Amino acid sequence: MTTPPRLPRHDLERIWTAALAAIEPRRLVAALPPGLVAPAEDGRVVVVGGGKAAAGMAAGVADLLGAALVAPERIRGVVSVPEGCGWEVAGGQGHRSSDPLPVAIEIRATRPAAVNQPTPAVVAATGEMLHMLAALGSDDRAIAVITGGGSALLELPAEGVELADVIAVTDALSRAGAGIEDLNTVRRAVSRVKAGGLARACRAGRMVALVLSDVIGDPLDFIASGPCMPTGADPAAARAVLDRFAIAPSVAPRLAAHLARARTPAVIDGTGPEWTTSAGCHVSHQLVGHNATAVAAARAAAEDLGYRIVSPEEPPAPDGSAESVGFRLARRGSELARLVAHDGQPRGWIEGGEATVTVPATHGRGGRNQQTVLAALVAAAAGAAWPPGLALASIGTDGEDGPTDAAGAVADAAVWALAASAPAAAREALDRCDAHPFLDRIGGLVRSGPTGTNVADLRIVLARR
Repeated sequence: MTTPPRLPRHDLERIWTAALAAIEPRRLVAALPPGLVAPAEDGRVVVVGGGKAAAGMAAGVADLLGAALVAPERIRGVVSVPEGCGWEVAGGQGHRSSDPLPVAIEIRATRPAAVNQPTPAVVAATGEMLHMLAALGSDDRAIAVITGGGSALLELPAEGVELADVIAVTDALSRAGAGIEDLNTVRRAVSRVKAGGLARACRAGRMVALVLSDVIGDPLDFIASGPCMPTGADPAAARAVLDRFAIAPSVAPRLAAHLARARTPAVIDGTGPEWTTSAGCHVSHQLVGHNATAVAAARAAAEDLGYRIVSPEEPPAPDGSAESVGFRLARRGSELARLVAHDGQPRGWIEGGEATVTVPATHGRGGRNQQTVLAALVAAAAGAAWPPGLALASIGTDGEDGPTDAAGAVADAAVWALAASAPAAAREALDRCDAHPFLDRIGGLVRSGPTGTNVADLRIVLARR
């Protein structure tokens, strides 16, 4: 009996699963030395922070504190996460969302899933964190868990700025195609907790920020808007971003007025990840994982499945639009398929990144990964038939892609055939940023639900006979 050929789409799933396992936040944090989080004898520990991976990171901190023999009654904290990113995904060892941590660290769901904007619950949780940090002393230690998604999960607007203003400007910038660094430049300038604000509130002798990066290149100032970094806000840079994307002051008059009167401080506390606040708290940062961690695990898994990986070891250059990335992936897929046809050796291309999407005034539903895959399908429809052994995917490691229920999308010969049978509808969906319903109809969506981690996006192209 002839064994049927293995489908590359099945291999995509195995590679994706291996990448997620490598960036499981509890495991990454629990592998650190326990002394990193231990206070002085009889000192207290407060754990604060936020992000899509913050629940798992807090659990890892609890593991470390247990290994350091810190008494549970000396530990407390509040961590802000999206709904669905609590124990049910972050524990990784059969925990349920109702299972408490062995210490008094509250994992608080402060925003709905797939709504990447701060809420009043976020503001309340952030205020509690600042109060806890301000009550510490020189023998105590603060641990901040900082992850992708933290910009929307750690927020206390600047005086005179309302939460609605922050949301309105963030939404306008996102629709205009602003990247994460531009978004965070503005967020940092209108917040009391970003740009070092969380650390400046701390009165402990030491604060350790544990960071899981969702930004390519790992700039600590921009991951979750740098709540423990010393450089401070830059109102002039924020104003320049709003001007560049033509965001009118009328979008958020109070925010615009705040930026107009704010000035960049002449003196800042430092420029690096290790610094001391004016209150005497020594702050340090520890990067526990990043996009390259997921990419390396995906490469290893693909090689174990027999693929020759031709993508570079180094992180990619900054991404452009989702459309340009999709067109590039389609070309890459064609190149790999030609190589496979020549010598029969399966090939793969694996990279990380985070593309941008410029949303038109009249638009549909989707996300950057769905837009990327739809662009690849549109590009491929103009050429020869899609090879049966070719598949590609673009997926958010957090399990969320825009305000939808999808993590991203996948394209193979079956998905391409349905897209190619309706080229006008595919092109219209691409132009209107309406990828979700179109890909849903043709079986191209990837739905994982929140993963409890976040290191930006993963793109995989596989070709085999």
